[in-house]
Amino acid sequence: MAQTQLKKKPDPHNDEHGSLKGTLASVIILGLVIVITWVSVYSLFVSRL
Repeated sequence: MAQTQLKKKPDPHNDEHGSLKGTLASVIILGLVIVITWVSVYSLFVSRL
């Protein structure tokens, strides 16, 4: 009897060596937006005291 050979499909969720540069850039940009927002609101609060 011949054995059936199954082709293994690559698992897209198991990419251990994937590049996370885009994720890092997104997190840094989001962090900067949050910090800039907090600083601007705090400076507005202090200026109105």
